[in-house]
Amino acid sequence: MKEIIYNQEGKEIGKIDLSETIFGLKINHNLVRQALEAQLSQSRRPLAHTKDRGEVRGGGKKPWRQKGTGRARHGSIRSPLWKGGGVTFGPRKEKIFAKKINKKMKRQALLMALSSKVKDAELVVLDELKLTQPKTKDMAQVIKGLAVGVKKDLGKGTLVVLAAKDENIIRASRNLPKIQTISATSLNLVDLLNRRYLLLPKDAIGVIEKNYLKNGKRVK
Repeated sequence: MKEIIYNQEGKEIGKIDLSETIFGLKINHNLVRQALEAQLSQSRRPLAHTKDRGEVRGGGKKPWRQKGTGRARHGSIRSPLWKGGGVTFGPRKEKIFAKKINKKMKRQALLMALSSKVKDAELVVLDELKLTQPKTKDMAQVIKGLAVGVKKDLGKGTLVVLAAKDENIIRASRNLPKIQTISATSLNLVDLLNRRYLLLPKDAIGVIEKNYLKNGKRVK
């Protein structure tokens, strides 16, 4: 697989070979959806919480004696049968929403997401990405110049993958609402699918291949 390499000005300067075991996989939409749901469920935090009869304040004393009053038997005014009492089968903060998925499926879904970027022509490979100072104006100018050169509207949403931590690029991108930076070793399905375009410097491809390939074969 060959992909065009651009410089920061958006000019074509050559081509690069991409690994088919990472960027040329057949997309299994059901697997990608399952992995996406699993990742989203891990970050879900329960907020709704209702109190049961043991948590509602009051009700320690029996409202009336057991027999002889002609009324029904009750042990507490905080019973779910009473107004102001505990709630039966209400939402609880202890609920766990996490879904399990094995590592192979999770990794394969991530590789399929990378392959989909190539298939949909949403991958932009750069020779290098450098900023001399952490200025938002400079990063915005780079994105604008690239968008013209590659003929893609990168302003609609772009994920910038970094081979190593670069404070200048991270800080310069922070105030651009639809530009997100991420380390090549921290790629995940949610971030890949949340941004339409993938901006990939050449050195970041090596880091991805090192993490997902071993002797030409996908790491198990």
